[in-house]
Amino acid sequence: MIQTTRPPVRRPAPPSAALAEAEAFLEGQPHLALAKAEAMLAKAPGYPPAEFLAARAMRRVGKSKQALARLDSLARANPRVPAVLWELGDLSAELGNNARAVAALQALTQVQPGIPAGWFLLARCLRKLGHAGDAWRAELSAIYASSHDSELQKAALAVNDGQLDEADALLKARLARLPDDPPACRMVGEIAWRRGDMTAALEWVERAVLAAPGFDLARDFLIRLLMQTNRLPDALAHAEVLIGSPVEAPGHKLILASVLVKLGHQERARGIYEELLAAQPEQPQVWQNLGHVLKTLGAQAEAVEAYRQAVQYQPTMGEAWWSLANLKTVKLDAGDIATMEAALASLDGDAEERKEDVFHLHFSLGKAFEDARDYPASFRHYDAGNALRRTMVLHDPDGFSAEVRATAETFTAAFIASMCEGGCPAPDPIFVVGLPRSGSTLVEQILASHSQIEGTMELPEMMMMAARLQSRVDEGEFADFATMIASLSPDDRTRLGEEYIERTRVHRQTDRPLFIDKMPNNWQHVGLIKLILPNTRIIDARRHPLSCCISGWKQHFARGQTFTYDLREIGRYYRDYVGLMAVFDSHAPGAVHRVIYEDMVADTEGQVRRVLDYLGLPFEQGCLEFYNNERAVRTASSEQVRKPIFRDGLEPWRHYEPWLGPLVEALGPVLTTYPDAPPT
Repeated sequence: MIQTTRPPVRRPAPPSAALAEAEAFLEGQPHLALAKAEAMLAKAPGYPPAEFLAARAMRRVGKSKQALARLDSLARANPRVPAVLWELGDLSAELGNNARAVAALQALTQVQPGIPAGWFLLARCLRKLGHAGDAWRAELSAIYASSHDSELQKAALAVNDGQLDEADALLKARLARLPDDPPACRMVGEIAWRRGDMTAALEWVERAVLAAPGFDLARDFLIRLLMQTNRLPDALAHAEVLIGSPVEAPGHKLILASVLVKLGHQERARGIYEELLAAQPEQPQVWQNLGHVLKTLGAQAEAVEAYRQAVQYQPTMGEAWWSLANLKTVKLDAGDIATMEAALASLDGDAEERKEDVFHLHFSLGKAFEDARDYPASFRHYDAGNALRRTMVLHDPDGFSAEVRATAETFTAAFIASMCEGGCPAPDPIFVVGLPRSGSTLVEQILASHSQIEGTMELPEMMMMAARLQSRVDEGEFADFATMIASLSPDDRTRLGEEYIERTRVHRQTDRPLFIDKMPNNWQHVGLIKLILPNTRIIDARRHPLSCCISGWKQHFARGQTFTYDLREIGRYYRDYVGLMAVFDSHAPGAVHRVIYEDMVADTEGQVRRVLDYLGLPFEQGCLEFYNNERAVRTASSEQVRKPIFRDGLEPWRHYEPWLGPLVEALGPVLTTYPDAPPT
């Protein structure tokens, strides 16, 4: 007998139309989709597309465990189908089976490494299993995959082209489909930052980092935003995380060092810069950063060497030349002048793109020719540097004068008396105000040599709080400045004072009861200061108007002092300052103690005793030996205050007298009545 074997019966696969029809019911009517999938499987058992549809439908009708078993079986039979692996991983994660999710998602990312969502979900599961390092790497892979996403690329191009509304709409639509998509969140944060909305920028970028802690670029951006808003402890916490990235990058250490410098932790920042330079010495920017730290720490010779290393590697690096010149005690020689002139000439073709280097070189040459006593050449370079820098900053002299007048008209004697209650009673802060280059750093160094007083730096907190209050006027909440100030209740003023004390706590490194805030521009806010901190002390450091203004005009400030780049504007600013302080002296006599720089030089001990009496502190000999104080000093006078008081340079304006007509005219009677204010 001949036996024959019949071939197995092959059931026809369901037609694609039937499958498509069943798929259409999946989201809105999953029960119906499940029924249709099961019907198809009855005719074609094991048919993978129908099995997959059935599993997804079961998940949607609440039969997640049965769906997981079905997906598990399907994935074993079809181990390289991305959709199956994704669904299995996603459902496993939802059910808390992170180990199974990781296995599925690792398979998925091997098959299709260009799917960001797979990497992001894998990272979340790995973190839940305690595999932080692997999770971080997965998130970095997700970000790399996202860089090839056409939708994100389109949004990025729109941002770069300044089409912020278009980019924002694209990204918000994406986030409606993919909530908390990290790259989209980060980019929306960048859009908010470009629009000047720091609150929204922080919220969106924090959201990106929360969703993907291994998103290094987002964390880097977040640190910079936190630094801009002076949330330095938060910035430090994120910077400490960033340096743990599995992808080693010198930039991570550099941003940590920047935060440390802001917080006053100079020695640790120095260690980071030295470590980076030991590994790779040909880094002019790092040499310059090291020079800044060394200057602050008082290591002048080492700072000079660091700055010279920077310009050796990059002779056109204008800021490094200026940093060298700005040590004040260093004199640039003929060789330096020749090198800087050659560098300036080499930038002719790139002058527009290299403005920062050009104006820094002009300021440096101005100082070099001043040291060489070639004052016409010195003035030409200072003038060129200031003129170029003025085109790069925003300063509205008329608007500023109007704000000063509004402040003067607000803080009358009657108003001050009516606002006697409220404010934080803490006596901790000592404000040293005035103009830059007025001797305020000398006053600070003298006071910081007292056992009861800690020197900090030019703290931005009061300026930021005042700007926040002014914005309520600018945005129309109040008709004018006076109405806004009058609206502050005693509780409001107490809360604001407490906020200042709390926000400045991060800058205090000792247990001394008093500390100095040396932000010179706070003269604009003496009234506000006394309202919210009634027991604080304010010292006004004042210098001869021509000496102070010409010294400020010759000084390039890294930020903030936008009025110093034009002789008329700096003279007008000095006049506004004197006028407001005179009004406050009249309406609140004795509230502000004035130190005249020339008197401090002529009779240091007598002036120091007067200041300490005003502060209610006993005299200490250390205040006269302030030059032995090794505290970090960040301002342009950092080296000068490490030496005993000298009389040289009391009248630096005389060398430039032929060119000071615009300044003299702008100062008006303030010049002739100094040290007194003109009669009102």
